[in-house]
Amino acid sequence: MLKITDLKFHYQGGPQILKEINFELEEGHFLAILGNNGAGKSTMLKCFNRIITPDAGSIVLNGEEIQKMPVREVAKRIAFVAQMVPNTQMTVHDMVMLGRRPYMQWGFTQEDHRIVHEAMDRLEVTELRGRFLNELSGGERQKVMLARALAQQPRLLLLDEPTSSLDLQNQYQVLQIVQDICHDTGISAIVVIHDLNLALRFCDRFLLMADGAVYRYGDEGVLDREAIWNVYGVHGEVAHVKGRKLVLVD
Repeated sequence: MLKITDLKFHYQGGPQILKEINFELEEGHFLAILGNNGAGKSTMLKCFNRIITPDAGSIVLNGEEIQKMPVREVAKRIAFVAQMVPNTQMTVHDMVMLGRRPYMQWGFTQEDHRIVHEAMDRLEVTELRGRFLNELSGGERQKVMLARALAQQPRLLLLDEPTSSLDLQNQYQVLQIVQDICHDTGISAIVVIHDLNLALRFCDRFLLMADGAVYRYGDEGVLDREAIWNVYGVHGEVAHVKGRKLVLVD
């Protein structure tokens, strides 16, 4: 379980970005962080992964305080997939193998190779293993980065707008893979995402942010007309269309 208590953060010389963030996320759940630009969504994710250090508050994962851990130990528990995917001349196999670095002593073991190959199989990128990342499409690179994250064997997966540069097919494929990982392995995942309909399709928990604070947190019931107006400033509601829940804007 992830437990966030009274989390605060501000950039040097700037205003308060995060204001007493509090919530809990159980294992195996897929959480969408929602809100307008500047609400603090990506900043919060970076606090969880020790990319930046919060001013106050605690981040506890399965009873362990993340802020007190060495970076290597954090990387064994939390994997981060950034919005921008590297477009570099590194092979797919080598990129996924980087996910094993927190566990490496004197070199990569047979067990490391087994875990990497399982991760590539799961993300269906095994056939790409010898190709360079800069030869791949955006969707293929995003799957490679997910495979690298999975190779870390984390208990928490963080994704910062992973679908922002993907076409519709790859958006669905990537989020379906993350949902399956959560349900099949018990890993928890948190995604910063702007598309409310994608969030409703694949996530089971929703945290709405406004002005650096939690406006609402819970299941899909938190996304109602009042919340959509107060968070996004538009009139809309969740409707049922052909068995699916969609946000329709007036």
